Amino acid sequence: MRPPWCGRRTRGIPLGLLALWVAAARCLQSQGVSLYIPQSAINATVQEDILLSVEYSCHGVPTIEWKYTSNWGVQRIVEWKPGTPANVSHSHRDRVCTFDNGSIQLFSVGVRDAGCYVITVTEHPGSSQFGTIVLRVSEIRYEDLHFVAVFFALLAAVAVVLISLMWVCNQCAYKLQRKRRFKLKESTTEDIEMKDVQC
Repeated sequence: MRPPWCGRRTRGIPLGLLALWVAAARCLQSQGVSLYIPQSAINATVQEDILLSVEYSCHGVPTIEWKYTSNWGVQRIVEWKPGTPANVSHSHRDRVCTFDNGSIQLFSVGVRDAGCYVITVTEHPGSSQFGTIVLRVSEIRYEDLHFVAVFFALLAAVAVVLISLMWVCNQCAYKLQRKRRFKLKESTTEDIEMKDVQC
C-alpha cells in the first residue's frame, strides 16, 4: 500500500530547503551592517546648521566614524560608539553634534565645509558599511542682494513721491487760505466804505 502522500505533488518549498534558507539568511544578517542615507546631497548657505542624516542597523554595538574629503585633503571629524562620548577632532570641536543613529549635525557651516562626507559603520573587523553625503555650501547670492537693493530703492522712490505730494497739497492749501483771507479782507473793506458813504 502506498503512503497517502505518494501520489500527490507537494506545493510550495520543501521544509528542509526552507529551514536551510532561513538559517543562511540569519547567518548573513548577523554578520552584516546595513546603512541607509535618505539624502545623499545637501545644499546649504553660509552660517546655516545642517544635519547629515543616516540610519544603520546591526546586531552589536558598532563604531561610527565620519570623515571629510575635499580639495584640501581627507580629515577625520568624529568617531564614537552609541551610548559613549564622541571623540571629536580638534578642527570640529564645538561645531558637531552626534546622534545614536549615526547622524551628525554641523553648526554654522562655511564655504570650506563643502565637500564629501564619508560615514563608516563597523560592527567588528570585516563587517562594515560606508556611505557618502555631498555637501554644497554657497554664500549669499548676488541676485539676492540685488533684489534687496532694488526693493529698498523702490521704497525710497515711493517715499519721495509721497513726500512731494504732501508738499504740493500743503502749498495748494496755503494758497487757497491766502485767497480766502484776501477776499474776506476785500469784502470787509467794501462794507466799511459803504457804511461810510451811507453816513
